[in-house]
Amino acid sequence: MRHGSRTSRDDQQEEPLNPESPSLDVFWHDDILLHDTGEGVFEDAPSPLMYAQEPHPENATRLLNVKAILERGPLRSRIRWNTAAPASEDQIHRFHTRTYTDCVREADTRGPLRLDGAGTVAGPGTWRAAMRAAGLSIAATDSVLSGESRAAYALVRPPGHHAQPGQADGSCIFNNVGIAAHHALDRGVKRIAIVDWDQHHGNGTQEGFYDDDRVLTVSIHMPHGCWGENHPQRGTVDEVGEGAGIGYNLNLPVAYGAGDACYDEVMRLAVRPVIDEFAPELILVACGQDANQFDPNGRSLLTMRGFRELGRQVRAWAAAHASNRLVLFQEGGYAVTYTAFCAHATLEGVLGVDSGLRDPAAYYDQSGAGTSINPGEILKTWRECIENSRRNPGPTNP
Repeated sequence: MRHGSRTSRDDQQEEPLNPESPSLDVFWHDDILLHDTGEGVFEDAPSPLMYAQEPHPENATRLLNVKAILERGPLRSRIRWNTAAPASEDQIHRFHTRTYTDCVREADTRGPLRLDGAGTVAGPGTWRAAMRAAGLSIAATDSVLSGESRAAYALVRPPGHHAQPGQADGSCIFNNVGIAAHHALDRGVKRIAIVDWDQHHGNGTQEGFYDDDRVLTVSIHMPHGCWGENHPQRGTVDEVGEGAGIGYNLNLPVAYGAGDACYDEVMRLAVRPVIDEFAPELILVACGQDANQFDPNGRSLLTMRGFRELGRQVRAWAAAHASNRLVLFQEGGYAVTYTAFCAHATLEGVLGVDSGLRDPAAYYDQSGAGTSINPGEILKTWRECIENSRRNPGPTNP
């Protein structure tokens, strides 16, 4: 791990924001709505045993609600809306193999198909939506690198962080944050930190940069382990990277029912020291909201307060190390309405404001939530795994 010359402070402050001027650039295009995942039993195929099927959890409505709350809510005067062209195939192939992208294109004409044999559906409209999502992600990154934006948010779907270079997974088609990271590297950025707080392990991003010491990948997730041939990575602390990338992958599995306080401690006491050592020039965030307390696909029980604090912390790290260069990429979040409120709270933290928007669902007592991991101990274990991997080099990613 490289050691930076500056350290962040938990109470890092920036200059006051002008309440009259836009403070965040959001990237959107209606093409992302073309990806149709259908309906069934949650993300599985329809069942003849059901009276009524339900929409696939990764559906367009969840992002339309995020867009609506940003257009109508108390942050609306601080947001500037942007769009962008689709990514080029060359840009996609900086992360993904041609064989894999050919499969996605085929599904667009022959589908709907389940690309991973499980819940990742692709069909007519998927190619166009996924290419646009990647293009918006690249444009959001460019806006921050050029200084046009102090922070940007790619409000995109299909999500990306499970998509591996040659494999679809977990409702993810193209790895938007991974593609954007390669674009930033091509533009001359030397050190990039990708922080992933989606409820599920960012295995695709890990896979894409596992042997690369230019990109620090950090994932905070529930301890679900591998879930099949399409997702062999375990998300455990001993997956530390390989080759030049040893010491540049940090997995932080947290207990089910973790709650706001646990995530706050993990961010402050486990992630921040590693960020400080690495001193990134750019911070990218795989920004899912499925750790929220009412998500059907998550078990971490975060409230709006917890998401606001996540946004505040990465904002402070970007100020300390990356000249405020911070880009967020939409990932999971499947509670169709509450996801939007948690996304709004995240951006409040990024902007350093509390808009006063009421949490409509924070009525459960969080005192029973807690952590079964010690952030200091897990960092100690991680560093021991790094030393062991350097003494005994070999593949640690299945």
